[in-house]
Amino acid sequence: MAFLGLAYDLILAIISCFFIFMKWNEIRYRKKGLPPGTMGWPLVGETSDFLKYGSEFMKTQRSKHGEVFKTHILGSPTIISMDPELNRYILYNESKGLVPGYPKAMVDILGTNISTVHGATHKHIRGSILSLLGPVAVKEKLFPNLLKCVKSFTADWDGKTIDIQEKAQEMAFFLAFKQIFESESRSIYDSFKPEFEKIVSGTLALPINIPGTSYHIGLQARSKVIKLSREIIKQRRSSSTIHRDMLGQMMSDETKYPLNDEEIISQIITILNSGYETVSKITMMSLKYLHGDLKALQELREEHFGILGRKEAGESITWEDYKSMSFTLGVILESLRLATVVNGVMRRTTSDLELNGYKFPKGWRIYIYTREVNYDPLLHPEPLKFNPWRWLDKKLESHKYNFLFGAGGRLCPGKELGLVMISLFLHCFVTQYRWEELEGEEMVKFPRIEVPNGLHLRISKY
Repeated sequence: MAFLGLAYDLILAIISCFFIFMKWNEIRYRKKGLPPGTMGWPLVGETSDFLKYGSEFMKTQRSKHGEVFKTHILGSPTIISMDPELNRYILYNESKGLVPGYPKAMVDILGTNISTVHGATHKHIRGSILSLLGPVAVKEKLFPNLLKCVKSFTADWDGKTIDIQEKAQEMAFFLAFKQIFESESRSIYDSFKPEFEKIVSGTLALPINIPGTSYHIGLQARSKVIKLSREIIKQRRSSSTIHRDMLGQMMSDETKYPLNDEEIISQIITILNSGYETVSKITMMSLKYLHGDLKALQELREEHFGILGRKEAGESITWEDYKSMSFTLGVILESLRLATVVNGVMRRTTSDLELNGYKFPKGWRIYIYTREVNYDPLLHPEPLKFNPWRWLDKKLESHKYNFLFGAGGRLCPGKELGLVMISLFLHCFVTQYRWEELEGEEMVKFPRIEVPNGLHLRISKY
């Protein structure tokens, strides 16, 4: 009997421990006044469902718990907001107990950069980036070189079948790379580029540093990029050659925004990563949507042939021509809206807050999920329809719930550069080529847009 009693107690203890383990997140993060929601498994929370089901996960949680709910994703307790007004408040009130709160994997792999710092440091880093690639820099320094690079990149596609996902990534990365390292050899470029797919994948992983994991591979890729960058900086410091590219500006003693070597390298990684991911995906999706809308494609062609018609033979387009591309801008903004290349941004609380009647505990992350506002029929009638003409109404671009490029003091500093890159690509592409999309490629839209097997286009001369 004693043995049976002991066995019963042991089984009961095991069941109790298992129950506590399964409910650990619910128990650990139980606080009065929190938004409703579920916390998932210990350690990993609901990360798997979040990454696998993406927007459907969000919609399911919203139907159960409302516009604001708690969860545990990417290694942290998180409150997700799908409320446009609350999102706007958070984006415009960073100083009120809110700072950037990106996941550990993203911070570890991308390093200290404009997205992760705040206060005076953010102001300094942002000033540096704007001096390199803000509207004034793009207009006065970068535009002619970008046009030359895009022309060269798209010059020999006639008669070829290309993977536009791969080509767009290569173009976006190459354009950014050439602005940073204008005089370095092609071999340096070939060493950099393979590491950035590993970096992007690693930033979206759980921070488990075990060989073979995306996080571990991303950290290794970061180390390689840092090593390569240090070598280039060392070589330049030992040379008397004056460099006029972005790296030359950052290393200059005359810069208004001096940076140490670690900060310079972080800027390099930030600029290369931003172009690689966002510019390339908007470029790809623009062609995909245009292929399915011949009326929009025809109007885009008319805009660009109209610009060429005003030029002398061999005369290049200018900044003024770029600024006149109103329908092109509509195509880009509509592609960005409909594809939702950026799903949201993250913040972290530095003190206990109360927002929308809920407690937001100190140290928790807030995921400002802006994807759904892109499909709000009140803001965008027929929201699932590709309609570049809607952006010809400039009031839409300035609408208070337009978060396509962020908001507040963190409005994307590379916005103008990205728009120029895509506009120049579309100009060169649609005035030279027609294309046929090869069917059957499955597209993944969350947590990042990608076509696992590539998006293949058959190109011919226009």
